Amino acid sequence: MTGLASPAPVRKAAPAAGTTPGTAQGPPRPRRAALLPTAALVLGALYCLLPVAWVLVASTKSGADLFSTFTFLPGDAFGDNLADLAAYRDGLYWRWMANSVFYAGLGAVLSTVVSAFAGYALAVYRFRGREAFFNTILTGVLMPPVILAIPQYLLMAQADMTDTYLSVLLPLILSPYGVYLGRIYAEAALPMELVEAGRMDGAGEWRIFLRIAVPMMSPGLVTIFLFQFVAIWNNFLLPFIMLGDDEKFPMTVGLFTLLKQGAGQPALYTLVITGALLAIVPLVALFLVIQRFWSLDLLSGAVKS
Repeated sequence: MTGLASPAPVRKAAPAAGTTPGTAQGPPRPRRAALLPTAALVLGALYCLLPVAWVLVASTKSGADLFSTFTFLPGDAFGDNLADLAAYRDGLYWRWMANSVFYAGLGAVLSTVVSAFAGYALAVYRFRGREAFFNTILTGVLMPPVILAIPQYLLMAQADMTDTYLSVLLPLILSPYGVYLGRIYAEAALPMELVEAGRMDGAGEWRIFLRIAVPMMSPGLVTIFLFQFVAIWNNFLLPFIMLGDDEKFPMTVGLFTLLKQGAGQPALYTLVITGALLAIVPLVALFLVIQRFWSLDLLSGAVKS
């Protein structure tokens, strides 16, 4: 009896990369788009950009076309509106713009400095009552501005400082949210080992803060500056209560006074719209300038060594 050679075993092909063994092989199925999140993002973008688009189109219309033509039909009167706005009361609008830059710029810088000091101290030093002090500051985040505006006005009136630039600047220097961000970022970005190493090398506390802490906290401080600048730029209630001289008004209060006068003089509506459009330009420029630093801040919090 002759033996028959057994057939060679058949090897199965290895499963394709990214597939589970034992499942049927085939072309990968296209991923279904997440329709609901995408639709929500589109609606959110439209909700935010539609008013900006309306202001952009309306600023090109004359006073007569503003109420008689289609909403999103552009006009050809932007140059005239800009000239009328610049000529209004000998350029009072540009004074409002300069005041807003002064309030927002100086106020954001001072608030960022105070937040850096307070956040670093609360994150590095251990002292009695630290958490109680921090929690007390955090209660300011929960306070609506309308509740604090009247007491702040009474304090400024007692000090005879109402209707001055300081009456708007001083209440804005201490930001509870800025102190909170300063402490959280200092704890996340500043290793205590570096602080202790600096002390062992003989560096003083002030030098440690300036040479070690501030460079490592700089992305977070840029974010605090951005938030404070935008908040002060859009602030209306505090300067509206504190100021009486229209030459000290910021942009928000100045445009509000123009809007009130527009009820009797409809021609002023085009000035208000054109002024609102120009008020957006500094914020857009600020975002473009510090976008790089803001992105670094968001990325630096994702990984902790």
